[in-house]
Amino acid sequence: MLAVLVLLIVAAFLAVLLLRAAAFKPRAQETAPAEPLEFDREAARTALAELVRCRTVSNADPALEDDGEFEKLIGLLPKLYPHVMAACPLERLEDRALLFRWKGKGDGEPAVLMAHYDVVPVEEENWIKPPFDGIVEDGVLWGRGTLDTKVTFNGILSAAEELLKQGFVPENDVYFAFSGGEEVNGRGAVHIVDAFKARGIVPALVVDEGGAVVQGVFPGVKQPCALIGIAEKGMLNLEYRLASAGGHASAPAPHTPVGRLARACTRVEDHPFKAHLTKPVLDMFDTLGRHSGFVYRILFANLWCFGGLLDLFCRKSGGELNALVRTTVAFTQMNGSKAPNVIPPSVSMVANMRLNPEDSVQSAVDYVRGVIKDGEIQLSVGDHMEPSPISRTDCEGWRRVVQAVSGTWPEAIVSPYLMVQCSDSRHYRDLSDRVYRFSAMDLTKEERGMIHGNNERIRLELIDRAVEFFLRLMKQC
Repeated sequence: MLAVLVLLIVAAFLAVLLLRAAAFKPRAQETAPAEPLEFDREAARTALAELVRCRTVSNADPALEDDGEFEKLIGLLPKLYPHVMAACPLERLEDRALLFRWKGKGDGEPAVLMAHYDVVPVEEENWIKPPFDGIVEDGVLWGRGTLDTKVTFNGILSAAEELLKQGFVPENDVYFAFSGGEEVNGRGAVHIVDAFKARGIVPALVVDEGGAVVQGVFPGVKQPCALIGIAEKGMLNLEYRLASAGGHASAPAPHTPVGRLARACTRVEDHPFKAHLTKPVLDMFDTLGRHSGFVYRILFANLWCFGGLLDLFCRKSGGELNALVRTTVAFTQMNGSKAPNVIPPSVSMVANMRLNPEDSVQSAVDYVRGVIKDGEIQLSVGDHMEPSPISRTDCEGWRRVVQAVSGTWPEAIVSPYLMVQCSDSRHYRDLSDRVYRFSAMDLTKEERGMIHGNNERIRLELIDRAVEFFLRLMKQC
């Protein structure tokens, strides 16, 4: 009798799982007409090539930057975007911040469209084509910054240029907010936000770099996925330091300073942070999971049951999926003795941590301290930023972005997600709860790997689609 009862319970349990998976079907997605848009594609492509030819490389050491190249780019704007420069006053703020205001018909909440025009350094000897020559060949534009993020800088200004030529006036103000030091955590975006605060400006939406249209990134989903970041993880560089008496390496103690740091390192790696399925991740699982195969739908429709299995898979596999669900720790630097036969008087290592929205800088430090179980190791907080707030998806700002995305990529599934990198949009945390992170491109895995890498380049049709996205977005502002 007991065996029969157990079988009935198991059968009922399996039935619940299967019924929930069967009901876990795609929801109707709000779509926009994908009518063709007319604009000067050749001018937009030429403008981006001109921007790439400006060596706007930012560096943590300002002495290694070339101010003349940044001024060269700014000096090109009247030539590349004459209608924008004539109609939208440019305000230059500190730390290479550029702020354009496109006056609208009314005085409602404005839109803020962001990009940065600085780029990371290059190792020119490892490039097939010169990184700053703006070479166009076989339907591709080569150069540093083509993907990150001069394409969106150009997309915004080229779209505005076209609409201004057509005589279009937005319903409310539109601001173009550009920084020239995002790659080194510069203060340009901070000055722009401070200006908005001082003037009492609260944006209806803010759009910055972030997700893109991608394929093959979610289990069991074959369609393109347009991922819009509604939050981003925090960042913490945590230094571990241990002092010792030093000495000759011929007669070491049972545990050397390097060995103790190594033990701390392995303890942290062997005890990952707790998984947290935050709203951006749950929304993504709920949206994309409905488009996956039936086996995957069993998992994503029943996270109440399989959450532990998902956690185990993420911990073992690492990578992007793991980064979505927990605070991650990547040990990147270690310093010890200057000689191979000397026990160092001081050793240190640094971990770059990306903080889940459920964690904070302080909670992360406390967790690490408890895991390493070595009170003599000093933990020092270096560069850091708290996770961003989570933006709304139940408002007009979100709807406008979704409409612009679906009009440009009608075949894509639009979904919120959690951005695991950092962007300038984090500085808007106290100004707006409608901050969205989307890089207006459809990128292959290879192209995503070129960002900050060698041989960065962009297909010419991506330049066009970036302009199309911003045209559709601006028409709703």
